Amino acid sequence: MSLRFASALSTNPQSASAVAETAALIQEQLKIQPSLVVVFLSAHHAEAAKQIASELLAVFKTNNIIGCTGESIVGVGTEIEMEPAMSVWAACLPDTTVIPMQLEFVRTEGGSIVGWPDDLPNEWPNDAALVVLGDPFSFPPELLLERTNEEHPGIPIIGGMASAASEPGDNRLICGEKAVAEGAVAVFVQGGVSVRTVVSQGCRPIGEHYVITKAERNAIQELGGVPAYQKLGQVFDTLPTREQQLLQRGLHVGRVVSEYQDTFEQGDFLIRNVMGIDQESGAIVIGDYVRAGQTVQFHLRDWETADVELKQLLGAAKGHDDSETAGALLFTCNGRGTRLFPEPNHDAEAIGDAYGQIPLAGFFAAGEIGPVGKKNFLHGFTASIAIFT
Repeated sequence: MSLRFASALSTNPQSASAVAETAALIQEQLKIQPSLVVVFLSAHHAEAAKQIASELLAVFKTNNIIGCTGESIVGVGTEIEMEPAMSVWAACLPDTTVIPMQLEFVRTEGGSIVGWPDDLPNEWPNDAALVVLGDPFSFPPELLLERTNEEHPGIPIIGGMASAASEPGDNRLICGEKAVAEGAVAVFVQGGVSVRTVVSQGCRPIGEHYVITKAERNAIQELGGVPAYQKLGQVFDTLPTREQQLLQRGLHVGRVVSEYQDTFEQGDFLIRNVMGIDQESGAIVIGDYVRAGQTVQFHLRDWETADVELKQLLGAAKGHDDSETAGALLFTCNGRGTRLFPEPNHDAEAIGDAYGQIPLAGFFAAGEIGPVGKKNFLHGFTASIAIFT
């Protein structure tokens, strides 16, 4: 058996018909039974998730199935926004360990994650990867990432949080023939396939980088001994009018992931939203904990920057890999798509422009997971991509 991938997208609102349509297309492309199936469903198919899982298992004869619901669904070169859609992606992975799992968050002291399979290796090999899909109402991905970053450093974790629900209990997660409304599902992959990651946060730095000299929890109080808001004002005054307008609409702070560098460039920062500014104290509150001694820089996000960065990162990833790219999974923010870009299908088309019309599936997530600087983080407004070679 050789390494093979396939994908299929259906916009049929009838769940049974959509399953039949996508399954037939997958079988036509693969010719053999897959060893892994990933499925993404719009909210229109949520109630039928259990039936969909059972039918996929019956057709493909594998229990290695994971999936989730999403606000919008991705196929090859296509992003179906807020309309009925089902995207199925399948892979034949010879000489590869594939371990699906259903994880749950238990509210013990400090919290814990349970459900790890017994056959999961204690030491994850360097060529391993974990794809994770979670429910944002019931599963804290930061706890999972904190644990795996510590216990399995350097292993990429990629995925996203289900986004088809406005209240708890309405998302669906698929694992094997089961469909649940809480927790997370994941698949551990290691062996005969290489997983390369591209994480495009869509921001660019402005001004200079500064060292935090005073902070409390998620409030940056001083930068270089000066109130943070005062530093921001200095940067604002140096910007052209258009960038001043961008800053007023959406300011971000990038925290350097690795301090052991002489210079910091776009891509070296973990981007976090600015949650508020206390003009009286001069503190800037961001969506992450910070401490004195860390290096940060203000960032702006607009569609041109997001477009250029994604294409540059995809080109760089392709340039560093001599092997043939066989398939990809895309986890893009529900704040991207036509909410950010002037034309639809941006991220899916960018992958096609870089790699050709390879089998692709994905969804618009309520939080994207992917590595920056060899550590895994939860992101926002990001395109997180797993490229299989």
